[in-house]
Amino acid sequence: MPERVWASQLPIPRRRSTSPQSPFSKCSITGFEALNRRAVAVVVDPIQSVKGKVVIDAFRLINPNTALIHGLNRNYYSLAVNFRMNGLEEKMLLNLHKKKWTDGLTMRQFDAHSKTNEQTLQEMSNLAIKYNNALLEDGDAQPEKLAIANVGRADAKKHLEEHVYNMMSSNIAQTLGTVLDTVAF
Repeated sequence: MPERVWASQLPIPRRRSTSPQSPFSKCSITGFEALNRRAVAVVVDPIQSVKGKVVIDAFRLINPNTALIHGLNRNYYSLAVNFRMNGLEEKMLLNLHKKKWTDGLTMRQFDAHSKTNEQTLQEMSNLAIKYNNALLEDGDAQPEKLAIANVGRADAKKHLEEHVYNMMSSNIAQTLGTVLDTVAF
């Protein structure tokens, strides 16, 4: 006898997705159980399922009167779920939230991009002053003493390089997107 599979996307409760506490999910599960007495609700938690590890749970509702008689503190019981993924399935899950090549072509709003540029330039100016001061202070010091003296201090040169790289890549992507939009449309 062929098995019937029913699927429905239920809202995810804020707590743990395997808890059938939200009224909408409880009504849906009750409806499925009314259609087939062997119905089981299977829930995959998309928030806790990361990097190929899938968090999955199955449960059935219990009649509240029956739960009270047996001294149970909840109106459902969980079922153990055991599954294996092959390499292709795991690869598919790992690629699920990967950026697409077209994401690099999306442009930011010009005002927001301009403000970010201004803020970054201001931070770069401050970092350049800090780096210059650090060079003047540590001009003749030995490398061992410099390493000890700089413990716990922010590395202005490193942050300056990072800001330059981020700003250049952002501006290049924005300019490229603008040129592509101009040529294509």
